[in-house]
Amino acid sequence: MLIFLLLVFVPIGVSAAQYFWAGDARGSWQTADRSSAGLLPPATENPDALIRIYAARTLRWKSIFAVHSWIVIKEKGANRYTRYDYTAWGEPIRTNGFAADARWFGAAPETVVAVDGEKAALLIPKIRHVVENYKFRAYGDYSPWPGPNSNTFVQAALNAVPELKAVLPPTAIGKDFPYDGDWFGVTASGTGVFATLGGYIGLTIGWVEGFEINFLGAVLGLDIRRPALKFPGIGRLGMTAGPA
Repeated sequence: MLIFLLLVFVPIGVSAAQYFWAGDARGSWQTADRSSAGLLPPATENPDALIRIYAARTLRWKSIFAVHSWIVIKEKGANRYTRYDYTAWGEPIRTNGFAADARWFGAAPETVVAVDGEKAALLIPKIRHVVENYKFRAYGDYSPWPGPNSNTFVQAALNAVPELKAVLPPTAIGKDFPYDGDWFGVTASGTGVFATLGGYIGLTIGWVEGFEINFLGAVLGLDIRRPALKFPGIGRLGMTAGPA
């Protein structure tokens, strides 16, 4: 138990030290950089359908623990991207509130999912269905911990589109919140199983997801498919995650 607690809290301590050492260089939410990170070309230059899921560190002290994730889609021939965020202010589901690949208040995003062409065109309707029928869409539904939050929203899309065979970063607190109310079942990729107690404590084992222990939202685990260790606060140490 002592070793487990050390593996959970020491990485969080390292992440906290990095945060306080760097200071609040990103500034306040009013002044932080929200410009494009240059991950996507102009939509008019890309005729293909496209799906992207991005994740970036949250703002201020919450960045010690967590990332914010969002969904970007573009139908074939469309001249603009459509971005979906789930946020704590205003109506929770926000459409095109920011540039598709914008920095999240100064933090550069990482690509979690990248699908293009005909496969993307086939999967986009499934994602739109999740967005249009998301059940936590009323004012006040957002809860930063244990969820539903932005990562719960994106995980619901991954659950509904197993063809993506993707997994959110271990720092995506809220991804293990039981959106469908299920306390156990098959993982989003269909390659494993999970069990959870309301998103507070849980266990996931899968070929795509790897081995993950969720302890009060902090994820500790191991990825064998793309060798890496998963730590709270720090994230992955090893190969980056990618499509199956």
